[in-house]
Amino acid sequence: MNTRILWPAVLLALLCGCAAAVPDLMVPPDGISWTPDAPFRDQPKTEIPAEALAFNHFLKGHQLISEGNFDGALKELEAASAAKPDEAFLRFRLASFYLRRGELKKAVVEAEAAAKLEPKSAEHHLLLAGLYSSLGDTQKGLSEYNEVLKLDDSNQEARLYLGALYLQLEDYARASQRLEELLKLDPNSALGHYYLGRVRAKSKLYLAAEQSYRKALEFNPKSDAVLMDLALVYELEGKTEEAIQTYQRLLQVNAQNTWARKRLGELYVGQNKLDDALRQFETLEGAESDPRETRIKIGLISFEKGDYERAATEFNLVLAGDPDNDRARYYLGATYIELKSDDKALEAFERVPEKSELYADSRLQAAYLYDRKEQIQKAIEVLQPALKKRNDRKELHAFLSALYRKSKDFPRAIQSMERVVVLDPKSDEAHFQLGALYDEVKNKDKSIAAMKKAIDLNPKNAPALNYLGYTWAEMGVQLDEAEDLIQRALKIQPDDGFYIDSLGWVYYQRGDYPKAVEQLERAVELTSDDPTIIEHLADAYDKAGKPDRALNRYRDALKRTKEADQSKRIRDKIQRLEKKA
Repeated sequence: MNTRILWPAVLLALLCGCAAAVPDLMVPPDGISWTPDAPFRDQPKTEIPAEALAFNHFLKGHQLISEGNFDGALKELEAASAAKPDEAFLRFRLASFYLRRGELKKAVVEAEAAAKLEPKSAEHHLLLAGLYSSLGDTQKGLSEYNEVLKLDDSNQEARLYLGALYLQLEDYARASQRLEELLKLDPNSALGHYYLGRVRAKSKLYLAAEQSYRKALEFNPKSDAVLMDLALVYELEGKTEEAIQTYQRLLQVNAQNTWARKRLGELYVGQNKLDDALRQFETLEGAESDPRETRIKIGLISFEKGDYERAATEFNLVLAGDPDNDRARYYLGATYIELKSDDKALEAFERVPEKSELYADSRLQAAYLYDRKEQIQKAIEVLQPALKKRNDRKELHAFLSALYRKSKDFPRAIQSMERVVVLDPKSDEAHFQLGALYDEVKNKDKSIAAMKKAIDLNPKNAPALNYLGYTWAEMGVQLDEAEDLIQRALKIQPDDGFYIDSLGWVYYQRGDYPKAVEQLERAVELTSDDPTIIEHLADAYDKAGKPDRALNRYRDALKRTKEADQSKRIRDKIQRLEKKA
């Protein structure tokens, strides 16, 4: 029985009946003993019809809703449903009220009952579908929305929500189908255009997504959600200016949208418009209850601008409220380096705890600072715990290798650089450095092999080209190949004194002393303080029959060298020439 149709008639009857029963006098006449229960005490009780009782509770419930007494209203609606549990309308209204109060599980029970009692009601299935979806039961939600369409093929809500659910499930084909059906029924549906835009964006159909979002904005030009999604699509397309304009438009609509302001600030950073970015984050800082992340961004922007004092202030403000903020502490250390406050920088880096993701980076920075202080062993010590934690960090091994090289511990330097090569086998620089280290221990075969690998990986690695060419020249072998390699290096860096020295040495080894002198004089002119290059020129002068010039250059080289072996070798040459003179 459709009680929603019959109940107005029932209501009218009840109202008429009540009017007839109202007495004319509000108080009993004089002399009459007023004991209302007495005349009815022995009378049989009259059963109120369930339909009337349910309707009475229902009316009271709605009256209490209008008065704002929602707890009382709930009791009345529950009583109405209990009085007539087979009335679908009552179960539906109770479900709707539970939904309003956020009691979804109770709402589902009533909605399921309503749908069972009236299985042909699209409205009941629509409510049930929404409840299932809200509770995360997507499959049941899909089933109920599709049931709605079976009952009411023109239902727009079902198509909209089906589109949204299919989007959530990444079933973009079905989502698009339902939303396009919706827009045929209602071309002015802002939500339909919006969700279709999201489907297209997820499908990477960015231009089509733009069109959908712009259409949605025609009907709802102040929608935060549409403007944000449109701006994101512009970003994905690389249309930075359009994205910026859209975020600006969004902030005109809603100046409190912090997400849009953050994105706008970050886009300005990407464009190197640091002042514009700074203004956005400063505004954000003043509006946020917890501005720690924003202060870090302000600090980083200030750092990039060269305003290290302000950067340090911002990072210290973060640390004042959050002493365990490792990022702020790391950035503070980097800032102190720029402020020439190495001790403060070291303190900051060494306070980054081992559990932090920035621990290895902090130890590396500390090692750099100790190296700068010429405390090589301390730098090595600082790096060791970082390597225990992050043995996969090639830059740690590379710097450790450099430190061992400085301390003349070539075996360990080689060991560390070999680890770098394992971690990054395609690094031509790593192979080059390994080859140079093998050369330090006179392992020419491994040195040559490493240099060849570096050149294979990068044919334009000028240092490797020169190093291999010079190695062969020094050995007096493969001089044509050596010259070719050095000439290739000089095409890349034509004014490098060391490369020109290598070329001169090839000519020297060939016995072409005039050409050797020519190149070596130019090398000395470009690199006047290198004792080896000066010695090479002296050797060429000697072979070219210019002993006086040779003697002067040997003496110059002797003054500049710090190597004992080279000093002895040059003294022997000087003595030989002096005896001839």
